[in-house]
Amino acid sequence: MSNKLVVSDYDFEQVKLNLKSFLQSQTSFQDYDFEGSSLNILLDILSYNTHYMAFLANMATNELYLDSADIRNNIVSLAKMIGYTPSSPRAPLASIDVTLNNATGTSVTMSKGTIFTTSVDDVTYQYVTNSDITISPLAGIYKFSSVPIYEGSLVTFKYTVDSTDVDQKFIISSENADTSTLLVKVQNSSTDTTTNTYSLAGGYNNVTSTSKVYFIQEGQDGKYEVYFGDGVNGASLSDGNIVILEYIATNKTVSNGASSFSLSGNIGGFTDVTIATISNSQGGSESETNESIRHNAPLQYAAQDRAVTTTDYETLVKSIYPNALSVSAWGGEDDETPRYGIVKIGVKAASGSTLTETTKADIVSKLKPFNVASVSPQIVDPEVTSVLLTSTVKYSSASTTKSTDTLKSEITTAITNYNTNTLQKFDAVYRHSKLTGLIDNVDSSILSNITTIKIRKSFTPTLASSTKYDIYFRNALFNPHSGHNSSAGGILSSTGFKVSGSDLEQFLDDDGAGNVRRYYLNAGIRTYTNTTQGTIDYDSGQITLNSLNIASISNIRGSTSTVVELTVTPNSNDVVPVRDQIVELDIANSNITVTADTFVGGSADAGVGYTTTSSY
Repeated sequence: MSNKLVVSDYDFEQVKLNLKSFLQSQTSFQDYDFEGSSLNILLDILSYNTHYMAFLANMATNELYLDSADIRNNIVSLAKMIGYTPSSPRAPLASIDVTLNNATGTSVTMSKGTIFTTSVDDVTYQYVTNSDITISPLAGIYKFSSVPIYEGSLVTFKYTVDSTDVDQKFIISSENADTSTLLVKVQNSSTDTTTNTYSLAGGYNNVTSTSKVYFIQEGQDGKYEVYFGDGVNGASLSDGNIVILEYIATNKTVSNGASSFSLSGNIGGFTDVTIATISNSQGGSESETNESIRHNAPLQYAAQDRAVTTTDYETLVKSIYPNALSVSAWGGEDDETPRYGIVKIGVKAASGSTLTETTKADIVSKLKPFNVASVSPQIVDPEVTSVLLTSTVKYSSASTTKSTDTLKSEITTAITNYNTNTLQKFDAVYRHSKLTGLIDNVDSSILSNITTIKIRKSFTPTLASSTKYDIYFRNALFNPHSGHNSSAGGILSSTGFKVSGSDLEQFLDDDGAGNVRRYYLNAGIRTYTNTTQGTIDYDSGQITLNSLNIASISNIRGSTSTVVELTVTPNSNDVVPVRDQIVELDIANSNITVTADTFVGGSADAGVGYTTTSSY
């Protein structure tokens, strides 16, 4: 027997066994009853101590690396080593037009910190401006156009510089501070009120010994700290200087979607105003999570403060706009209609359906310092491809006390969770087997499900204009042979519309041979008015409608609509998003049927009269 300890085992039981083996190998303990003696207690203590020390050493080692660290302070510190600053909370941003009624004077100034109020879910929130805005009347009208307002309170904090205090820090005191709204000024002294505005240094490029810049980092307690240059990289501060920090402290996400605003107080002494909302508030977000830091920090480091590759753009946009749930970037030359010299960036916000024009312009503006000179970024809204489910679920009534309605509700919840947690991102594929497996696993009584899908996209027509429309599903469509299902309308269907010169409600289908047809219903029979209205490419999933002059759009599902919907059968049950596409389940318009299974195994008439659901 070896008299050497095995040092590679750290589990308590294994450590104790190794100690026993070691002691038994000694002449003094060969016949010793370890289990029934007090020495067993000492072995327990030694084993626990060894186990704890090994565990602590392992945890300490893990905290040395960004991808394995678990403590927030360590993650932030490791990210700082590669030049990454985690995003602070972001205030919801809205855009409004403000018209002053009965105003006078050659100009009027809306001061920084002007307060507007709104209500969301019966709770009142405050929005403020973050800069002075001055206008002159145009044709006698005093109008502030596209004014950005931020949710929260404007906070001002001052520090007097004391070089003798080696521990002095310029801390942004609020944990809810939106650092993107931060304004840093330095006043010469308490007796000299001259101030200089400092700008945020994105790095050390072009920073000289006299550059009036500041740097920012997340501190040990989650609050952000501002620090300045040392006289080599950035101008240094002097004793008696007063550091002034102005920022907006926000309630973060709770007022996203606010749409109606009122003035609190006055603008240049005037209180009679008319406010029009240009874009609802959006973009409010929490502080960046640990997992997000782990993901984004290495990518931003790889970007090296420049936007060259599509990954660079995706990383920078996530940093600029933390409310982005998902970002996809691609060169304009990769579009179906190539455009050179641009990079397209699809952004899916964590809140709100699409980005406002104000938010898009802000992102593009903040990308400019990183752009290659000849390339222009363009922010685009996600294109949604909706998946419609038809599912027949069978369950054993003898295996559960739940009703069919209860089971249907639980199935709907499972599908909803899959839609929310897995889909609705640019890189999220709808995988059919995953969904059907989720349905089967909802309850042990569920025996099977037959689930089929269709996919749907919509387009917004230009009314009373003969227009060409291209609709890209970017997934192959089902067409097993030329002329498939022609008599029943192929695999394409549409919502209704009227064309110029006709009062008949018309629809679209296909002939299975690549032609899109337009028809109306006469006593339930399709009467075709144009059998070559367009084309359908079953391999690429592109539908082209030629010279379609739509005069009006029919209601969809009982509601007024501005779009025409096209629904097709895909060739695959898995649906893949391409570039700016996002796949999501349309649960509200899916059809889920839950029925008790009537099959009685082992009986003489087993299977007789048993009904099944088509998989096609």
